[in-house]
Amino acid sequence: MGENIKVDTLEHDGGFGAYLARPADKPGAAIVVIQEVFGVNEGIRRKCDRLAEQGYLAIAPDLFWRLEPGIELDPDVPAELQRGLELFGRFDQDAGIRDIEATVHAARALLGDGGKVGCVGYCLGGRLAFMSACRTDVDASVGYYGVGIDGLLGEKHAIARPVLLHVAGEDGFVDKATQQRMHEGLDDHPRVTIHDYPGEDHGFATEMGDRRSEKAADLADARTAAFFKENLGGTNV
Repeated sequence: MGENIKVDTLEHDGGFGAYLARPADKPGAAIVVIQEVFGVNEGIRRKCDRLAEQGYLAIAPDLFWRLEPGIELDPDVPAELQRGLELFGRFDQDAGIRDIEATVHAARALLGDGGKVGCVGYCLGGRLAFMSACRTDVDASVGYYGVGIDGLLGEKHAIARPVLLHVAGEDGFVDKATQQRMHEGLDDHPRVTIHDYPGEDHGFATEMGDRRSEKAADLADARTAAFFKENLGGTNV
């Protein structure tokens, strides 16, 4: 179902790889899938494939290309988890947002008919999805267990389009105090919805591996599907 494509940077001074999954029929909307710290690995590609099955054009850009193009890590392998955290520490998030914006532009070009483009991200990608809602013209944004969002609340005034956040109640990377600050800062925002998942840990909606929690993942994904259907349209699935 998927293929590898090249996306031009906003500055047109280079390009980076991305995984593209196309639906069986002509898509009316697209979704940019934003990676965790583990690169565009099998789990992220499966996210794209599932979105394509729902009728969307789905694109996952390789955001670590400036550090190590094409990296794929397994979070269930301790050494690879640590490698992902090390890459996170070196990652230029502002450059990452520009690459996401470039991917949004590429998605719109592929749609070719004015269709809307959303984004969905996980972990680091959840943070970047929130940042994209603040800094780009993406049409709708979803963040799963985004890290450090409380430190981005000063940008919330710039959110012009709908945002959905999934928060794991027992997230080892997002403690209770951080979750509380997120609610205090965003619960009254007219374009932001937060869903909490009590007892769940970081990574509960991964497609595979030890972190997945089936019931919570299915609930969160159903909410995401309804959110995108409402705010992007473009599919009858």
